Amino acid sequence: MSDNPMKLVVVGAGGRMGQTLIRVLHETDGVVLHAAVEREGSPFIGKDAGELAGVGPIGVPVTADPLKAFLDAEGVLDFTGPAATINFAGLAAQARIVHVIGTTGCSPADDEKIKAAARHARVIKSGNMSLGVNLLGVLVEQAARALPAANWDIEVVEMHHKHKVDAPSGTALLLGEAAAAGREIELLSNAVKVRDGHTGAREAGTIGFATLRGGSVVGDHSVIIAGEGELVTLSHSARDRSIFARGAVVAALWGRDKKPGHYDMLDVLGLSH
Repeated sequence: MSDNPMKLVVVGAGGRMGQTLIRVLHETDGVVLHAAVEREGSPFIGKDAGELAGVGPIGVPVTADPLKAFLDAEGVLDFTGPAATINFAGLAAQARIVHVIGTTGCSPADDEKIKAAARHARVIKSGNMSLGVNLLGVLVEQAARALPAANWDIEVVEMHHKHKVDAPSGTALLLGEAAAAGREIELLSNAVKVRDGHTGAREAGTIGFATLRGGSVVGDHSVIIAGEGELVTLSHSARDRSIFARGAVVAALWGRDKKPGHYDMLDVLGLSH
């Protein structure tokens, strides 16, 4: 491991997560903001990234040129959108650097492109970068394995701020995947994401999702496992989005000396099977 600070690029630097990432990099030892990227035409282009994030000038102007930004960088922190993330994945593969992806809402086709990029980049992708949520996923898998599907129903409930554009959240899907893994079933064919009108009785073995949106909620997730006469509820509440930024920085540092490949936060935390 190098003694020099890891040079990291923040893409989507003008967004809420981008600004949070810049602040966390500024206060974290062992890392440094190498470049900050925004889309072409953004009003933030040319502004000092530190001033944009509220930490004062740091001499890193926001650029619209990711190719130049990735030169000499060691990693990129990416909480943008699927289309942008696919583009950055290709550039990270060319640069053979670490690509930490907190972007949610990616399609199966998007995920295939990201996996292809992981042949050259060190990709760490997770529906949630927080330590607590990833631990919750492990607990959900254990509970789903222990409580038989014939008698216990699983529901994933999530609430986020009113500006979130994808549903269910990436974290809800991460928890659903954990429950499905515990049950040794495939989530896609067993998930119930919409209920409306006369639905009939709940089908045994399915995994339900409920999505709530409103206000400024950073992210609340609960997995309810309902049996006859009892409920088991496993939950996590995010109070500050800096938890995701700190997790992303931990992931980048972990990936610094790894071989190219597709990893997730369970790998970073040593919780993978």
